[in-house]
Parts: sequence; C-alpha cells; structure tokens
Amino acid sequence: MAFVAVAAKRSGLVRGLKRPSTPYLLLIPGLAWLLLFFIVPIFTLASTSTQTPASSNEIGAYVQTFRFANYIDAFSGAQEQFFRSILYALIATLLALGISYPLAYAIAFRSGKWKNLLLVLVIAPFFTSFLLRTIAWKQILGSEGPVVTVLRSLHILGPQAGLTASAFAVVTGMTYNFLPFMTLPLYASLERIDPRTLEAASDLYANGITTFRKVTFPLSLPGVVAGTLLTFIPAAGDYINATLLGNPRTKMIGNVIESRFFQIVDYPTAAALSFMLMAAILILVTVYVRRAGTEELV
Repeated sequence: MAFVAVAAKRSGLVRGLKRPSTPYLLLIPGLAWLLLFFIVPIFTLASTSTQTPASSNEIGAYVQTFRFANYIDAFSGAQEQFFRSILYALIATLLALGISYPLAYAIAFRSGKWKNLLLVLVIAPFFTSFLLRTIAWKQILGSEGPVVTVLRSLHILGPQAGLTASAFAVVTGMTYNFLPFMTLPLYASLERIDPRTLEAASDLYANGITTFRKVTFPLSLPGVVAGTLLTFIPAAGDYINATLLGNPRTKMIGNVIESRFFQIVDYPTAAALSFMLMAAILILVTVYVRRAGTEELV
C-alpha cells in the first residue's frame, strides 16, 4: 500500500510539472500563424518600400538601397486619393451606424420569434461574392435601374442624369457591403443589455429618449466601437467599389496601390503607400478607442 501511495504521489507530481507547459504548447500554432502571415509580410512590405530600380532597368527589378524618400514621393503623388479614402470610409461608417443601430435594436428587443430569421437576413450577403454584390449595385443605381427611374419620375433627376460613376455610388456601395460588420457587433452588445435595466429607468420616470441617451447607448458603446472599427478599417483600403461604381475622380488609395502593384509594377511606391495607410489607420483607431473610453469591444 505504501508503494502504491508513493507511486500515485509521484505520478501526480509529474502531471503537475507537465500541466503548466500545456497552455504554452497550445500557443505554438497561433504564434506560427501570426509569424507566417503577419510578421513576415510586414517586414517584407517594409523592406520593399525602401528599394530602388536596379541598374539593369528591367521591369520589376529592384534592389535594396534604404531610400526612405520613397514615402515622401509616394504620399505627394497620392495624397488626394489618400484623404479621399479616409473621407469616404468615414461617411460610409457613419451611414452604416445610422442604419445598423435601429436594425440591431429592433432585432434585439422587438423581433420576438423573428429574431433568428432577421439575423440570417443580415448575414445573407456573406453567402455571395463581394464583387457580385458591388456589380448588383451598379445595376440598381444604373440609368435603367429602379432608383434612377423613381427619381426621374419625381423630377429629382434629369433625363440624362445618373447615379453611377459618382462619389454617391461609391459611398453607397461601401455602406451596403460593410453593413453586416456594423450590425452584428451592435446586436451582440444590445442583446446583452438586461431588459430590467430599461424597466428600472422607466420606473424612475425617464422617457424613451432619456432612457436611450443615459442607459441604452452607453451600455451598447462597446458594440458601437467594434462595429465602427470593423467597418472603417476595410472601407479605407477598399478599391472594388471605387473601381466599379466610381470614376477617375473618385479613385481611392486602394486603386492607386492596386495599379502600382499590378499595372505600373512599381513595388516600392505601392509598398510605401500600403505601409502609410496601415500606419494612418492604426493611429486613428488608437486615438478613437482611447477617446471612446471603452476597452471592451463586445
């Protein structure tokens, strides 16, 4: 019996020694993925951004010369598209918030047995290609589409006027395409609010507007922050909507980067623009999260 007790004690001691290492072993796949698909591309992008054309003048041939002036040259040549991207992304984010908040509120508190169906309808656009959804909006806003037809019948648009190939079409497409990214975090945050909290505000003679301003919105702020980030970040780098729904005067920074990479084959400039866009978004997001006063993003 003493031998069995000693063996069991040793076995428990061995398991106790091995157990603390298990969480670290589980981190290895995640760290490997992070290293391979994030850290390595970042360093590659940074290295490419300081290269210059090779002496052979061969297309696509560049050598590392650590020319940081590439950033100044890239920004000076695309600053209009850079600021336009931030502006369009900001407008699309605000529009998405204005549409998604009432929708998420209705699903969370007023949908009843239709909640699951409404959530499926919100997620449904993910089942189709991003490209196909944008092309669909090109047809919806086209000269023969239902929107233009109604506006012309109301004499809001002239016979030759249209909505495509405009900033309006680009922002509309961005708002629609990224709408689920705003709605789902808002719903998740609103759904967690205890209805008794809202009832308590009503018992204290607070009207609907006061209850929303003092109770509902502050409690849903993590969802607002998460939704705006998930919408603004991809919208700022988007180029599909500007390509299909815009014109040369509505090009965004994503269009410039895409053309530099695949058409002009100017890798250093494209890499520098990508790095600056990433840095600008990171700074804006950091300031926004700190000013929002919440560290819990749903």
